[in-house]
Amino acid sequence: MAARSIASLTVSFGLVSIPVKLYSATEASRAISFNLLHKTCHSRLKQQYFCIKEEVPVAREDMVKGYEFAKDQYVIFTPEELKALEEAGTHMAEITEFVPIEAVDPVYFDKAYYLAPDKGGAKPFALLASALRESKRCALGRWAARGKQYIVMIRPVEDGLVMQQLLYAGEVRSMKELEIPKTDVKPAELKLAKQLIEAQASDTFDPSAYTDTVRERIEAAVQKKVEGQEITLTEAPEGGAQVIDLMEALRASLEKKAPARAKAPEAAAPATMATRKPPKRAQPAEAAAPAARKTAKK
Repeated sequence: MAARSIASLTVSFGLVSIPVKLYSATEASRAISFNLLHKTCHSRLKQQYFCIKEEVPVAREDMVKGYEFAKDQYVIFTPEELKALEEAGTHMAEITEFVPIEAVDPVYFDKAYYLAPDKGGAKPFALLASALRESKRCALGRWAARGKQYIVMIRPVEDGLVMQQLLYAGEVRSMKELEIPKTDVKPAELKLAKQLIEAQASDTFDPSAYTDTVRERIEAAVQKKVEGQEITLTEAPEGGAQVIDLMEALRASLEKKAPARAKAPEAAAPATMATRKPPKRAQPAEAAAPAARKTAKK
């Protein structure tokens, strides 16, 4: 089924305007969700809001929005006042600067959208995509939608452009808030770690190589329930032993990743010794048995 655009907007590139269509790059509908039901009759439950002071349910028409500026103290805003504070949607993504793609830390990445040229936008769309690809840069700008203003990054991909919604600086915590002790790394440990990285290195990222096994397990369980079958509960696997020796852990990891053919000659040696026939002199008891029987007859 062909993808459906969720909006139309214009990307402003200097004095060039590019009409584009916006497509969601992710599928929230793929998530598995469960509904809350009444335990006795299995009917859907309806959410209610209760006043914590009067302990009575409050209808939606009796609700107002307020901002808590101090403990249990609020300033009330009317719907009209909140509407006036919203950012007016301009259907425009205005590019303000171009930076190297690697200059934007992925920690700032939020929701992603695909861009496709709208009517009359094929030529400038291809021009911007090619220019970004050749310069190895991305475009940063602003986009107003849904009453809010967003920072966006437009970056080139093989088949077109992706508009990545970014978080503001105040929405990203600083790493300086963490207590990470400075620790010396021994050269031998570093060498083994780099060898382990190379043993598991890939030149490309293939997302199809990773599957959501939890989702598959839930879907299988749901299907069994629908068919009236019982679900067998499995015990959780025991956790691995705590690693004490870092060097030993690195060596063991490398041995686990080593190709099987590297150990083939060592494994073949005991098998050869086991199949070799022992010399005749190694069986004196068997050789002496006939003579012993002959003596006994006499």
